[in-house]
Amino acid sequence: MKRVYFKTFGCRTNQFDTQVMMSRLGRYEVARCEEEADVIVVNSCTVTNGADSGVRGYINQARRLNPGAKVLLTGCGAFTKGESLYEAKKVEGVFGHSEKERIADFIEKEEPFFEIGDLEHVDTTVVEQFVGKSRAFIKIQEGCDFRCSYCIIPYVRGNARSLDEALIVEQVERLAANGFGEFILTGTNVGSYGKERGGSIARLLKRLSLVRGVRRIRIGSLEPVQIDEEFKELLGEPWMARHLHIALQHTSDRMLAIMNRRNRYDEDLALFEEIAQKGYALGTDFIVGHPGEDEAAWREAIKRVAALPLTHIHAFTYSRRDGTPSAAMKPSVPGDVAKARHKELVSLVREKNHAFRQKLTEPLIVLVEGEKNGWQTGLDQFFNRVAIRSGRDLKGEWVELTDYEAAKEMTRATF
Repeated sequence: MKRVYFKTFGCRTNQFDTQVMMSRLGRYEVARCEEEADVIVVNSCTVTNGADSGVRGYINQARRLNPGAKVLLTGCGAFTKGESLYEAKKVEGVFGHSEKERIADFIEKEEPFFEIGDLEHVDTTVVEQFVGKSRAFIKIQEGCDFRCSYCIIPYVRGNARSLDEALIVEQVERLAANGFGEFILTGTNVGSYGKERGGSIARLLKRLSLVRGVRRIRIGSLEPVQIDEEFKELLGEPWMARHLHIALQHTSDRMLAIMNRRNRYDEDLALFEEIAQKGYALGTDFIVGHPGEDEAAWREAIKRVAALPLTHIHAFTYSRRDGTPSAAMKPSVPGDVAKARHKELVSLVREKNHAFRQKLTEPLIVLVEGEKNGWQTGLDQFFNRVAIRSGRDLKGEWVELTDYEAAKEMTRATF
């Protein structure tokens, strides 16, 4: 029986797509490592030039680890580098997102193939298990209608389109029946769910909350313009994780205009303050060192970040992505300057996170995921990592913690 090893790069959407492929293997088995695999499937990311380099480097490494294995490429990188890797015979096959449900057919193929598919496909597979996970990712939509100047993803994932609501509900029902209680809604642009058919992410959330076994729902990443009054009405619901990730990308209005973003700082600040008053932790994405970010723009931006009630940050140092408008923009920011700004930003938000955790007095509700160095760990309702000392194995359990301390690096507790 052939064994298949999956290497997944990038976002939660890719992680979900890998689970789709695993569920479609039929008579084939999932391998634990490259060395024991007959086929290696690389689910690639192409968000930056560096991501492409990482995928290319991994393919070379996999070839050395297992020269006899067939290597197949899928994911976003199939659209940007698939053809060149295929022509250079670095991979035996390339297939796009729309073809992933045919994974068993591709494993059978004896001859090299290049089947990129289209950018209009919507998944129909119901995933019933998540291998090695305590929490389940649920892809609810695909693609993006935004055209931010730095981003290649709409060109490799297509325009926004939503998965069928009944399919999503069925997926959550089956996973809940299999013991999953926490669900993370993911996609390319999650907040656009249902827009093309008169629906909304708020209505989907209400529907999913009624599924027996659902204890907590997290949402991948929202755009500020997508958080409307209908969504705000859900913020007090007990099944909502007390953390939202709202993608700002910058806090200088001049930089936001250069990036072709739809948000502006004054509105972002008002939104964040409103949500924070309801007891929420708040995270964001931020691109440091984008072309045009001079010292004045940076000093304005960091001052504005300090004023935001932020607790988490996913900060990127700008990396040029061929084929995007930003790739041709000038002036560029020197690498050492961008690196220093990145460090300053991350340090500031880390301090804000510590201050947020120090002020907490309510019980922490943690789904324990595993153990490391004598501590069992999981994420609380505020998306903060908690390390727990306990005399018994808590993996997979929900625990309510009242005895905890907000140490600088993470919260520590006993149970």
